[in-house]
Amino acid sequence: MKIESLTLHHISMPLVAPFETSFGRETDRQCILITLRAAGLTGYGECVATRDPGYNYETTGTAWHILKEFVAPLILGKDVPDAADFQKRVAGIRGHHLAKAGVEMALWDLLGKRDGKSLKEMFGGTRAKVEVGVSIGIQESAAALVRTVASYLKKGYRRVKIKIKPGRAVEETSAVREAYPDLRLQVDANSAYTLETAEALKPLDDLDLLLIEQPLYEDDIWDHRRLQAELKTPICLDESILSPRHARYALEMEACQIINIKPARVAGLSQGIAIHDYCHARHVPVWCGGMLETGVGRASNLAIASLPGFILPGDVSASDRYYQRDITKERFVLNGDSTIDVPTGPGLGVTIDEEALKQFTLSEATLKAE
Repeated sequence: MKIESLTLHHISMPLVAPFETSFGRETDRQCILITLRAAGLTGYGECVATRDPGYNYETTGTAWHILKEFVAPLILGKDVPDAADFQKRVAGIRGHHLAKAGVEMALWDLLGKRDGKSLKEMFGGTRAKVEVGVSIGIQESAAALVRTVASYLKKGYRRVKIKIKPGRAVEETSAVREAYPDLRLQVDANSAYTLETAEALKPLDDLDLLLIEQPLYEDDIWDHRRLQAELKTPICLDESILSPRHARYALEMEACQIINIKPARVAGLSQGIAIHDYCHARHVPVWCGGMLETGVGRASNLAIASLPGFILPGDVSASDRYYQRDITKERFVLNGDSTIDVPTGPGLGVTIDEEALKQFTLSEATLKAE
C-alpha cells in the first residue's frame, strides 16, 4: 500500500490507580498513537514507549524523534506491501523497537481493512477468546497486596501476577499464596536482582508459582541460565528477548523455560509471531505481556494471543483495569471464565473515539508524502 501520510498523537491518559514496579510508579500513562493513511483507508498503531526510560531506553520523546526523522521518510510515498517489507525498510535503524512496532501495527490495521480480515485471521489465530490475568503493582504492604488480589479475584480474574523487588518479594508472595493456595500465581522482578542478590528468591521455589519473570539484568541471558539451574520454578524472560534471535539464544542456552512475547519489545507483530512459531515448534510455552495499552494496543495483543502457542494467560486485562475512558469506542470486558474476546472486525477491529483522543492529546504532528 502506498503510504500517503503519518500522524502522531502524543497522549497522556490517567490510570484508574497508580501502577508501581521495581523501576518506578506511574499515575498516568503516556504513549504515541500512530495513524497511517493509504488508498482511502486509515490504520492505527500504538507506540507503547512512555514518559520515562524505566522499562527500556525508549521514551515518548525518543520515539517521536525516530518516527518523524527516520521512520517516516522510509515509508511516506512508498508502496509498503506487508510487514516483511516494512521490517526491511527500517532494518538500518538500530534498536528503537517500540517505535517500529507502533508503525507496523498501523500497517497491519491498514492491510486488514483493505482485505476485510481481522488480525486474528491474518495471523492464523485459533481462539475466539483468550485467557487473561491481571498484573498488580507493588503495594504498600503484604496485607494491602492480599486485599488488592482479593478485589481482582472478585472481578473474575483467575491468574495473578505481582511485581516484586529486593526486600518486597518473599513476604508478599507468601502472603498471597497463604491466602489463596490454589491461585495461578506468578511474580515479575523487572530486572531488579543480580545473580548474587537473587539468592533471596530461592524461598519462592516453595510457593508453587507459574514462573518468575525477568529476575536479572534486562540485557542478560547467560546469568539467567545459571540462575535457572538453581531454581525449580521456571524463569520467564521478557526484557532480554529483543528478537527471534534472542529467543533462540535463550532456549539453546537453557536460560529460561518460558518466554513473554511483547510484540512492541521485539519491533513488531511479525517478529512476535516469529518467536511464537519458534517456541511452539519446540513445545516452549509463551504468553502475551502488557504495557498498559490503550484499546488500540489491547486489540493487537488479543489478536496475537489467539495463536495456538500462547498457552499461559496474558497480561491483557479488561479496559477498566487501567482506564475509565479509553481512546477506542470499544471496551474490552472480562468474561466469566477469565477470558476476553478477540476482535473480529477488519484489521484491529477497533474505532477511535475522536473526542477522547482530543482530550488526552498533548501534541500532534502530521507528515505527508511529497
